[in-house]
Amino acid sequence: MAFKNLSLLTLCVSLVLSSLSPISIASNNKRDVVPPETLCRSTLYPSYCKTLLANQNGTIFDYGRISVRKSLSQSRKFLNLVNSFLQDRSSLLSLPTTRALEDCQFLAEQNFEYLSNALDNVDKVSDDLPTTEGEDQQTMLSAALTNQETCLEGLQTTASDERVKSELLSSLSDDTKLHSVSLDLFIKGWVPEKKISTSWQPNGRHLGFRNGRLPLRMSNRVRAIYDSARGHGRKLLQDSSNSVLVNDIVVVSQDGSGNFTTINDAIAAAPNNSAASDGYFLIFVTGGVYQEYVSIAKNKKYLMMVGDGINQTIITGDHNVVDNFTTFNSATFAVVAQGFVAVNITFRNTAGPSKHQAVAVRNGADLSTFYSCSFEGYQDTLYTHSLRQFYRECDIYGTVDFIFGNAAVVFQTCNMYPRLPLSGQFNAITAQGRTDPNQNTGTSIQNATIKAAADLAPVVGSVNTYLGRPWKEYSRTVYMQSFMDSLINPAGWHEWSGDFALTTLYYAEYNNTGPGSSTQNRVTWSGYHVINVTDAVNFTVSNFLDGDSWLPATGVPYTSGLI
Repeated sequence: MAFKNLSLLTLCVSLVLSSLSPISIASNNKRDVVPPETLCRSTLYPSYCKTLLANQNGTIFDYGRISVRKSLSQSRKFLNLVNSFLQDRSSLLSLPTTRALEDCQFLAEQNFEYLSNALDNVDKVSDDLPTTEGEDQQTMLSAALTNQETCLEGLQTTASDERVKSELLSSLSDDTKLHSVSLDLFIKGWVPEKKISTSWQPNGRHLGFRNGRLPLRMSNRVRAIYDSARGHGRKLLQDSSNSVLVNDIVVVSQDGSGNFTTINDAIAAAPNNSAASDGYFLIFVTGGVYQEYVSIAKNKKYLMMVGDGINQTIITGDHNVVDNFTTFNSATFAVVAQGFVAVNITFRNTAGPSKHQAVAVRNGADLSTFYSCSFEGYQDTLYTHSLRQFYRECDIYGTVDFIFGNAAVVFQTCNMYPRLPLSGQFNAITAQGRTDPNQNTGTSIQNATIKAAADLAPVVGSVNTYLGRPWKEYSRTVYMQSFMDSLINPAGWHEWSGDFALTTLYYAEYNNTGPGSSTQNRVTWSGYHVINVTDAVNFTVSNFLDGDSWLPATGVPYTSGLI
């Protein structure tokens, strides 16, 4: 694993950094000229940082710009290197290597965009950015590190061409250190210290409707198309005081009665690069089983996809790692477009437990929301890959690490259904993938219900089920105000491998109920905590996702604070 060889000093520093708020520098000291080693001392890679900034003399802003500019330059070089391998047909790359490289190409292109935006910001300002802008950039720089790790994982687990591995892995290792330093210095220079609100209403903000109903505002033409497509089905609530603008609609129906017979064709027809103020382009998918691999690219912003209901509108596939797909590209449904909303749809990967990693949904879409949806798979069902995400009243089924990734994500009022795994396997609901203490990522599960799925229920006593295990060094997962049935092992959490990450992870529980919720016999790792209300509010929709600034525009009900 990536950080096992940290010195004791670095490990101690890392433990301090792994708290929710990174070390900050007072605003009135940020313009002081300081030697690089002063700032580098508290980074994750102090030696690398000092080498990067050697012979420089400046302020935190000067050093931050140098680092971000170097990160951008290196991201371009890495993308060019990946492209050169993919274009060199004489190399006769294996299928697994080609797929891993295609993942790396996709992720490197994203990183170039994220780092370009970051450089634009740091070049313009020598002071704290406004809170929202600072959080946006920290989110993107966090995602850049996640993308590096995802590329690395794909190369290590599926690529068999040693020449490709040897060149790319070395570059990935150095670039990860560089991007980590850039994130650290960006936070020190430009991100204002986050003020966590501890004043909360018992019910927070909670819009007054649920069960897959949304307040949609449409023109008469769009409303007529929508109502016709739904037929006798339940209509979504229309509420003039708190409604969500839908500017256009297309209908997907397998019987030919709609505009398209496939979901991908409907997505292709959506406008490019819409703004939130434009309203949503709604794709209504009538009931049926859609056997297609859906990908929503970054330019298809502010799409809303609505189905006829869980187990009525079903999108299904069976890609998996055993059949030479990477985990990343095994997804039945993948989305990276900002502002995506899905409602009343089942997403399924039918590969089964013997095919190991097989993703139903991979979500790397910022400010994305899934409401009243179902995710069905076994190992690695739901890949909450990166950026900021919210799930409300959803059902998630799986076995090993079935909610995994490194987004900043809140699951609220969802049902988690561990299934029957392969013989000898145990279930782990989460495997959170935070690799750096400055990433503003983690998995927060609030007001969930955790019960055995139908195939596990008769033999629940013979299978160990855990709340999670640390996929990466700084794994962060919190369960709050949730019901845990007796299937949860009394220890609660399971190690990944030996003592890996047990001191650097952050796992917490707050005010859970049910026979599996007792913390009396939980693990004794130093990274595990039973937290109080002051800590718990850090992981609410309002504080962890800044959800009050973007979730109302989706129309999806949510509670902003604790319940």
